[in-house]
Amino acid sequence: MPPYVRKVKTASGATAVQIAQTVHGRRKILEHLGSAHDETELAVLVAAAKRKIDADQHQLNLGIDQPASPSGADALITAHRSELLWEVLTSAYDRLGFNVVADDTFRTWVAARLVEPTSKLDTVRVVADLGMPAPHLSSIKRALGRCIDRDYRGQIATACWKHVTSSGGPGVAVVLYDLTTLYFEAEYEDRLRKVGMSKERRVDPQITVGLLVARDGFPLDVHIFEGNKAETKTLIPVVTGFQARHGITDMIVVADAGMLSASNLNALEDAGLEFIVAARTTKAPKELEEHFGTKGTHVADGGVVELTRAMGQGKDRRDRRVVWHYSFERYRRDNRTLNAQIERAERVADRAEPVKKQRFVTLTGNTVGVDETAIERARDAAGFKGYVTNIDPGTMDGHEIVAAYRDLWKVEQSFRMTKSDLAARPIFHRRRDSIEAHLTIVFAALAIARDLQNATGYSIKKIIQALRRIHTVIVDVNGHQLTAHTPLDDDSSAILDALKSRH
Repeated sequence: MPPYVRKVKTASGATAVQIAQTVHGRRKILEHLGSAHDETELAVLVAAAKRKIDADQHQLNLGIDQPASPSGADALITAHRSELLWEVLTSAYDRLGFNVVADDTFRTWVAARLVEPTSKLDTVRVVADLGMPAPHLSSIKRALGRCIDRDYRGQIATACWKHVTSSGGPGVAVVLYDLTTLYFEAEYEDRLRKVGMSKERRVDPQITVGLLVARDGFPLDVHIFEGNKAETKTLIPVVTGFQARHGITDMIVVADAGMLSASNLNALEDAGLEFIVAARTTKAPKELEEHFGTKGTHVADGGVVELTRAMGQGKDRRDRRVVWHYSFERYRRDNRTLNAQIERAERVADRAEPVKKQRFVTLTGNTVGVDETAIERARDAAGFKGYVTNIDPGTMDGHEIVAAYRDLWKVEQSFRMTKSDLAARPIFHRRRDSIEAHLTIVFAALAIARDLQNATGYSIKKIIQALRRIHTVIVDVNGHQLTAHTPLDDDSSAILDALKSRH
């Protein structure tokens, strides 16, 4: 079967134009000409593909002259590049100091992941679609090995440290730590990929990823752990390793309730660090009961109650400052949850539902009842969220403790970016070295995304979409090269102005 023009939609919404041929019933891609983002570009690419096909076929000479073009000259598009987008991404890579990794293939791979997260093989297509020089697949595979052998992640993490501690950077007086999981569609576990408590409520083998970020959400370090590793066991290795690498003696660590354990807090304190860790909400009713008994249950919206809690056993037992913050909006949410729990408990007590473990259900012999005392205590504690800290009240009052913890959402936002915009799940990797190298690329891409977002106020997805519309086109007119540029629109102009203003 002779060659033909094939058009196919890409993940980015563009239309890829290829020259294909069916050989023995199987399609073979002979050449990839590029991707079109509008009807005009599509027509140009299709015409170019047809010319290439016609040039490879013998033409029958019938003695009829071909008509000349109306202008007397043939204008052909010979190159079509997203130069502006590529320059913005690679300039951010260099500006962050990532060019300390002297590897052009790695740099190209990181930039391509920001444009369109995909497999190693398809990365070649992404770069070619942008009109930039694409590395060979074998070059990408070799870069994957160099990533581990030359400790690219350590070099990238050092560059991130220099960025946040440079003049005008957010600094590391406060660092935020959180954990997520990435699952694999694998039948069997191995030494790394284990079935564990999944953030996505899955039962597949997974890995656990710990991310340390600065207060503005800029990433500082990333670590992977076995999928069944307890959350509380990940905090100390990450934080103390970070502290040792950079010689940090004064830093506040903020983490969620999953990291709360007496041993963790003691280890942080013994390392000379301060901490703010969310208290488990199940502690609220009992812990606040004594306070309510002496001072009443009224707390103004946004108010705080400060208590002391003993944590740990024996010689490891230490008194901890606990700040409970009250929010009326949280109170309304908590009350809705409480009402649903009480209704379930009452159905169990009335035998409308089978007896099972439910909050507020009491069992006395064969008698099933509702624990009214526990309900009253929970009602009083609705709307409160607690924070355990070792920071002196003279250094940070209760409201400042709450404000510092609220920045933790920036870690969660970085995880969302990592999982969605950067498609971090390493579905094409099985060996630990490959998974580590993959997450190093995602880590570098996340840093660039955060940097560009912080500078422009646009999401990385919006930045990619806006700048990808701006093209550089090379037109050949009878051997003469002409360069044309897509005019900037409002979004691309605003992005470029924001990036220029910070220099």
